[in-house]
Amino acid sequence: MKSNFWPVGILAAFALFFCCLTAVIVIAATHSETMVNENYYEQELTFQDQIDGAGRAQKSGAMIYSDSANGSIIITVPVSRLVQKLSGTVELYRPSEPKLDEALPLTPRPDGTQVLDTAKLAGGLWVVRVRWIAGGKNYFLEQKISVATK
Repeated sequence: MKSNFWPVGILAAFALFFCCLTAVIVIAATHSETMVNENYYEQELTFQDQIDGAGRAQKSGAMIYSDSANGSIIITVPVSRLVQKLSGTVELYRPSEPKLDEALPLTPRPDGTQVLDTAKLAGGLWVVRVRWIAGGKNYFLEQKISVATK
């Protein structure tokens, strides 16, 4: 007498398919749908201004760099821009955790530098964005910085 395992195999395949489908639905339903930036679409509309500002900032010699030995981020604005009325912001953007984002005023010293302490920042990737207006023109700098894990 031969046993026929086809009905059992078909039922097992349907059961496995149902379990996998249920797992995908549960994962999709519990996944967070937060956007990196809440006002992403408004920022996208001003992208050409940002490109123009980045070109002006690059020509001016402005820079952002990390001094890991001293645990700081240094922003350098040309001194010639300080003669003009300068106003701007420094945005510390954390792509993986938007709750940690910070916005600070751009307040360079007379030598054109502003130093930010990284001791209060969580370790990992940060994007430093600097926007300022000098002489009626917009400037924009962006630099990815890796902060050491404490």
